[in-house]
Amino acid sequence: MPKRILQGTVTSDKNDQTVTVSVERRFTHPVLKKTIRKSKKYRAHDPKNEFKVGDMVRIQECAPISKTKRWEVVAQG
Repeated sequence: MPKRILQGTVTSDKNDQTVTVSVERRFTHPVLKKTIRKSKKYRAHDPKNEFKVGDMVRIQECAPISKTKRWEVVAQG
């Protein structure tokens, strides 16, 4: 099964080798037919500490690295 890849914005880089990425998804409400924006934060592994707050990054699923990290940064953009 292929690994999921999501795109989001780095919201925190304070931890060593970790970035917090906010991923926004848009969908149409089933009853109201209105477009809704929901965001979720993921903690991703950044081994070289190269990404800073505000960067757009792609993250990919991986094996658990720590208690909260199950994603790794693949590329910028």
